[in-house]
Amino acid sequence: MKQVRRIAVALVLFIAASSFVNAQSKVAHIDVTQLLSAMPEMKAAEAELKKLQETYRADIESSYKEYQNKTTQYENEAASKTREENEKRVLELQGFQKSIGEAEQAARQELGKKQAELIQPIMEKAKTAIEKVSASLGFDYVIDAQAGGPLIVSKGKDILPEVKAELGI
Repeated sequence: MKQVRRIAVALVLFIAASSFVNAQSKVAHIDVTQLLSAMPEMKAAEAELKKLQETYRADIESSYKEYQNKTTQYENEAASKTREENEKRVLELQGFQKSIGEAEQAARQELGKKQAELIQPIMEKAKTAIEKVSASLGFDYVIDAQAGGPLIVSKGKDILPEVKAELGI
């Protein structure tokens, strides 16, 4: 009877151990930021965004210079103008300043929209490549291992080279 009990316990332990081994998942890691920065599409998107940003910046700087010139002009002419004219000029300058602020806000919003529009397809392409490579290598999970991130990887398979190869970079 004791032998049957020992065999039963050994069998249960064996099944539990083999289930534990089978339940373990294969995990890999990849630095997604490094992958994205290596993609030519990302470099092109960054260049386009920089060009757009420079355009907005130049327009806003031009408006701001015009505002400064008017402010200087109105300050110099203030003594020779009536009180009513000076008050109108102050209101005009306040309106102009408000317009510049609104233009800055609109530029930020447009840049954000354009960034999302350009980056989303690149992120999808990278995600698809990561999924394809991880599936072909038999990994259940792939963790983003960005430098400075919460994960410190001491062991594990880095699949960045395989994903770059998949993307042709």
